[in-house]
Amino acid sequence: MSGPDTRTRILEGAVACVERWGLAKTSLEDVANEAGLSRATVYRYFAGGRDQLISEAIGWEVAKYLGRLSDAIAPEVGVEAKLVRGLVFGHQAIDEHLLLQRVLSSEPEVFLAGFQPTMPAMAALVQAEARRLLDDERLRPDIDPDEAAGYLSGLFLSYLGNPGHWDLTDEAAVRRLVRTQFLAGILEVTEGA
Repeated sequence: MSGPDTRTRILEGAVACVERWGLAKTSLEDVANEAGLSRATVYRYFAGGRDQLISEAIGWEVAKYLGRLSDAIAPEVGVEAKLVRGLVFGHQAIDEHLLLQRVLSSEPEVFLAGFQPTMPAMAALVQAEARRLLDDERLRPDIDPDEAAGYLSGLFLSYLGNPGHWDLTDEAAVRRLVRTQFLAGILEVTEGA
């Protein structure tokens, strides 16, 4: 059984270095040492140097986060249940993410600059999942499913980043949030609901 491929070793090394020293103090030499590789090898995989490596490491971490989020909501049935579980799990995963918490507390502007290129892809993935979920729901007659999916994905990502006064650790509160702010104008109201 072999270990991770070279590119993955470099990305893992970058994440470990950023967790230890922060974004600004992490060098290609640090990452090469952490990965047990030469600096030339790191440059072979990341010809754009440190900026490319940091940007791709952030993208790699975001992809792992989205994969865990997808796994967490998979057992749930229906758009409401998936949104509730996604908000609760997603918020908890952000709070527990060592690298993210370190960087956001010490270097938010550097992180946001590196994170910016991944945002459109992340939003597109969340929107595609929201659109897929809406196919199984009864929408109000005047609702365009693509617009509704865009609305839901925008709200979802916004609340993950800044929940405002909502306690995303309280599942009952999150369910109220989803029902009143996310789905109230989208889903068809059924008798007795």
